Amino acid sequence: MTDHPRDKGQAGEPPPALWTGRATNRLQWVLAAAGAACMALGIELAVDEPWTSGVVALLMSVIGCVAAGLLMLFGTLAFVHVAVRVDRDAMEVRCGHMGVPRRRIPLDQVVRAEFVPRVTPCHWGGWGCRWRPEQGTAVIVRRGEGIALTLGDGRSFTVTVDDAETAVRVIREHLRPGATTGPAPAA
Repeated sequence: MTDHPRDKGQAGEPPPALWTGRATNRLQWVLAAAGAACMALGIELAVDEPWTSGVVALLMSVIGCVAAGLLMLFGTLAFVHVAVRVDRDAMEVRCGHMGVPRRRIPLDQVVRAEFVPRVTPCHWGGWGCRWRPEQGTAVIVRRGEGIALTLGDGRSFTVTVDDAETAVRVIREHLRPGATTGPAPAA
């Protein structure tokens, strides 16, 4: 059984045993297109430019354009969307179309789950997989609601996802006895 934003259920109703959700950032497609354009420019330089004079400069231009294009293309396509799956055992986060990078967090390691109404890329230093010593780890694909988990070893993990409030209810339902379900201390 999956839960979608349009069928959240009534208050007091038990959360589903399995929850899936996504978050998408369509702006990433523009950045991916810019990466593809850089790659095309590098290929164009390699094919159409005469290699008779300035071979080193031309070679550096070709390699630079192709490398920058690949980094932009794959770096952005990996974070066009994120898929989150919560079941009785774990929360699994998969990024992009190939599901990589991927993170699986067993719920027996979670001591706190909270709904965060506003997660911003600026707060984490941008889009993508992020790590900040004072904040923990995050997967940020867009601005908006998210889930913040505190793990038993003190680390934290945040992910942006639609209908995060329902996801937090499902996680809290599956947490081991004694886990904290209230709001986290102010940061």
